[in-house]
Parts: sequence; structure tokens; C-alpha cells
Amino acid sequence: MIDVENVIYGRNPVREALRGNRPLNKVVLAKGVTAGIRKEIMALAKDKNIPVQTVARNYLDRLTGGAAHQGVAALVARRFYVEIEDILAGKETPLIVALHGVQDPRNLGAVIRTAEAAGVDGVVIPSRRAASLTETVAKASAGAVEYLPVARVTNMARTLRGLKEKGFWIVGAEADGSQLYWNIDLKGPLVLVVGGEDTGLGQTVRKECDVLVRIPMAGKVNSLNVSVAAGLLIYEALRQRGLAHGQQEQDPSSG
Repeated sequence: MIDVENVIYGRNPVREALRGNRPLNKVVLAKGVTAGIRKEIMALAKDKNIPVQTVARNYLDRLTGGAAHQGVAALVARRFYVEIEDILAGKETPLIVALHGVQDPRNLGAVIRTAEAAGVDGVVIPSRRAASLTETVAKASAGAVEYLPVARVTNMARTLRGLKEKGFWIVGAEADGSQLYWNIDLKGPLVLVVGGEDTGLGQTVRKECDVLVRIPMAGKVNSLNVSVAAGLLIYEALRQRGLAHGQQEQDPSSG
């Protein structure tokens, strides 16, 4: 019996695992998978000298625990975490997202997807009482987990305190934040801290934040999904920095 957590499934996650040089033992394709998908995956696997096996679709169903695999899966080594120092290396004004107590792996994957697309330097998660890097996260991230460094820490408050001592501005998102998120300077070395689905940041993490910001709510629902909240903060930081994927955006009026 193969541990489902050691299986990547779906066209995009497998494709990005192949492109991102993640160690793969084997790629598995279901009989009858479309010619375009087969050709693309086999070409990428051949380039990395990774064997490809064609199997009955019901075998792939069992391999992935009945997930929507699109006829594509890969057997992988578990993903490794990085250290905070790895995220900071060579960065002048790092942008980090810290997630405290996010327990739904789909939310973690969605935040990683947005963060990678926006050019965030890394994500920090706690080692306890929170989602970890599983293949459900990889699937929800649409393969972004293969590119974005993720650090796992034992004490989030202590980690934030250490980053603050290094000159980072620690900005936490809470419903009762004293400032609207777009009114805060987000241009320097920055950690955006977003809390869990039900618990928020918690007192110890709140104390380490330099400022607590809120996202205005005009409707009858008084909260946003954690991945949506993180996305708003991330792209406001990018807007202020005038950056997209590490490149200065061109002013359309300047020639």
C-alpha cells in the first residue's frame, strides 16, 4: 500500500514537479489519457530521465485515494522545508508571509499559490496545530509549492521577534486592527502575518506585530477566507513597491 501523501496527482502539480526538479521515482499515466497531456508529461519525464508507467485508470484511482487525478500521478519523496535564513539569503527587501494556525491544507495551498505568483520570497508556518506540506497542499497550490520556499518553525512568536530584530516590519491582519491595510507602509523588509480560520493570530503572535491591520467589510459576512485575506495584503505590498515578479512595472505614460 502506497502512502497517498507520497503521491502527487493532477496534470499541473505533476508538470510543475517535473519542471521544478523535485525528486520523482516514477510518473504514472492512466490508459486513455488525452494525447496532449501524455505527450507533454512524457517529454518532461524523459528530459529528467524519470520512468513513465501506463496503468489502468482504476489503479490510479486507488493510488490517489479516489482523488481527481486527471489521469496523471507521480511517486515522490516528501518535500523538504527550508530554514528562515534560506528565504532571506540575497534579498534586500524580503517579503514573507507567515501563517499562524491555518489548519485547512487547501487554504495553505491557495496562499502558497498566490504568494508564488506574486513573487513573495517565502512562507513561514508553525510545526504544530497547523497544516503541513502534504500532497493536498501541493494540489491546491497548482504546483506552486515546488517553487516557493516554506519554513516550518516551532515557535511563531519567537520567529517573528527574531525577524523584527533583523529590521523587519511585522504586520498582522485582524478584524479589530487599528489601521486599514492600505494605509500602512509595506515597502521595506516585511512579514505579513495571517491567522487561522477560526482562531486568528492569538495573543502571543499579536504582541509581536508592529501594527495590526484590518480589511474593511461592508457586507453582512464579517470575515474573509484566509487565502483571500492573504492575497489582498500581498498585492497591496506589491502595489506599494511597484513590483511584479521582481521586475519594475513600466509606466504606460513613459514612452
